[in-house]
Amino acid sequence: MNTLFPGRWIGGVALILGPVIMWAGYLLRYLSTVTALTSQQQAWADAKPFAAFGQLLAYTSEPALITLSYAVFTLGALLLFPAFVALAQQVGGGLAFWGGTLLVAGLFSRLYYAGAEQTAFQLTEIIGLDQATYAITEEYGDISYGPWRVPVWASVGQYAGSLLLAVAAWRSGVFGTARAAMLLLAGGTWMGVLKGSSIPDVLVTGLLCVALVPLGVRTLRDQLPVPAGRPKIFSW
Repeated sequence: MNTLFPGRWIGGVALILGPVIMWAGYLLRYLSTVTALTSQQQAWADAKPFAAFGQLLAYTSEPALITLSYAVFTLGALLLFPAFVALAQQVGGGLAFWGGTLLVAGLFSRLYYAGAEQTAFQLTEIIGLDQATYAITEEYGDISYGPWRVPVWASVGQYAGSLLLAVAAWRSGVFGTARAAMLLLAGGTWMGVLKGSSIPDVLVTGLLCVALVPLGVRTLRDQLPVPAGRPKIFSW
């Protein structure tokens, strides 16, 4: 582990900070939207086919708060890159490496989405909320899918990768059933442009913290778990 990317210190810190900051990002995205929108505005946004309507409206009401929540979320995605690589290295084997690679591809999609979201927010300041909302929702498919649909296909890596890495971590004994299930659940959160966060998103990302943070602490202490083979069905 020490001689392989991302190494003991980067990997350990990323395993701790990555899930925690991503959890904070989900929480802030939820709270900022609730704070920015009145009950009537929220009801209006809920009736729309895309969450983009409400997110753009929320930005015009509380631009600094919404920007903070999206920035923290993006930072969490960045830090999860070395975290997932470190986890795959500790688990070892082809299944883990495929899972880690697909998860990282999903994180790259999140960065693409972050750029599209920032562009959308800035449009509201240049051409106004109504025209920006119309333009973005009219072209939402092409914006969210990306050029040649590369980002949307890469986003599938989050779901497939979390499954493969969770199974590999469980088979190796690095994770028991509980922590493998936490990793798998966290991989089921939404992907896309201008999506709204919810309480379930916050909760499952909190489970990712429970699964990864102790492993990060052990990594920093150079006390890596030794793969011991498939654990019992009910195990930590």
